[in-house]
Amino acid sequence: MSLPVLFIARSELDQLIRTLADDGYQVVGPTIDQEAIVYGDIASAEDLPVGWTDIQEPGKYRLERRNDEACFGYVVGPHSWKKYLFPPVTLVASADRTKTGWQMSTPEAEPPRYAFLGVRACELAAMKIQDKVFLGGPFVDPTYQRRRSAAFIIAVNCTQAAATCFCTSMNTGPRCNAGFDLALTEIADGFLMEIGSEAGQALAARLTTAPATSEQLDRGTSARQQAVDQITKQMDTTGIRDLLMNNLRHPQWEDVANRCLSCTNCTMVCPTCFCSSVNEVPDLTGDHIDRERSWDSCFNIDFSYMNGSPTRNSIQSRYRQWMTHKLATWQDQFGSSGCVGCGRCITWCPVGIDLTQEVAAIRSSPSISPATEQVAGKSLEETES
Repeated sequence: MSLPVLFIARSELDQLIRTLADDGYQVVGPTIDQEAIVYGDIASAEDLPVGWTDIQEPGKYRLERRNDEACFGYVVGPHSWKKYLFPPVTLVASADRTKTGWQMSTPEAEPPRYAFLGVRACELAAMKIQDKVFLGGPFVDPTYQRRRSAAFIIAVNCTQAAATCFCTSMNTGPRCNAGFDLALTEIADGFLMEIGSEAGQALAARLTTAPATSEQLDRGTSARQQAVDQITKQMDTTGIRDLLMNNLRHPQWEDVANRCLSCTNCTMVCPTCFCSSVNEVPDLTGDHIDRERSWDSCFNIDFSYMNGSPTRNSIQSRYRQWMTHKLATWQDQFGSSGCVGCGRCITWCPVGIDLTQEVAAIRSSPSISPATEQVAGKSLEETES
């Protein structure tokens, strides 16, 4: 039996944040910095982007004042929760020179206990996808595992959408259905609260709440439906794996390569991309070395460097690698798409490349037989080097 939906007044949001802080959580949520809504430390409701929204289009992002004082009246910005669970730079190991030789050590520090406030449905889906990447295989990532298990998640249902959103095509939103401890829907005088875990129920019991009335529930339904109605961008995912893999020589790849800057923006803002590189970083004395894992991107030419040269020399091959992995071979690896339809890669592409349009362009022309993917006995990548 599902638990009843509760109502909390807007003023109770501060108590929610304080209670999490008292329990030892570092509360992270949306805030305004450098003219964008990003994720940062939240001490009170005043730190939220109250009364602000973001307007997004391909290659465009700007903030605007709303005509109300909504706390979560925005979509998603350039940050994702990935940076807290899979940090941009992670210390993997250290080595120190001693009289008896080099001594290796691995970090054992306790992970931060994050409380994520304002997680959207597409971002919950992204966490689920990264769970498969870092936790679902034979090799579990200890950094991700510790941070993920320690996190408390407060989701917020979308009540508006951007022109770049297509979560409905990916079945990832805009409604939050699972993967949270608490989920909020913002209405005029407060929030509807849904409980998703025992930890969420225990926290809700310490707040001043009341059962939601039928009128409040109706207002919540209307607010969530508003986001659904605003989503106009779509991507047909029918047979998308075979569509892309059977068209590796489609002329659209060259067309998009002529526009792509290979700047890595799409992979940096993506909530599911997980490419990384490991480097040895010595100090000036040469007696201490840190092994660091850092975010990387398949758009960097050196990322595919092996045996003396890069495997993917051209922007065409790198863009194709990114999109076919995200939408096609990800399914082979992890059993799902690697895209959640958040639209970040569209908004933050400097030239406004829209992957939904790239897929549509390939789908609009006849498929190319997989047999044509070999040229004179050479692999696809070899013919482009």
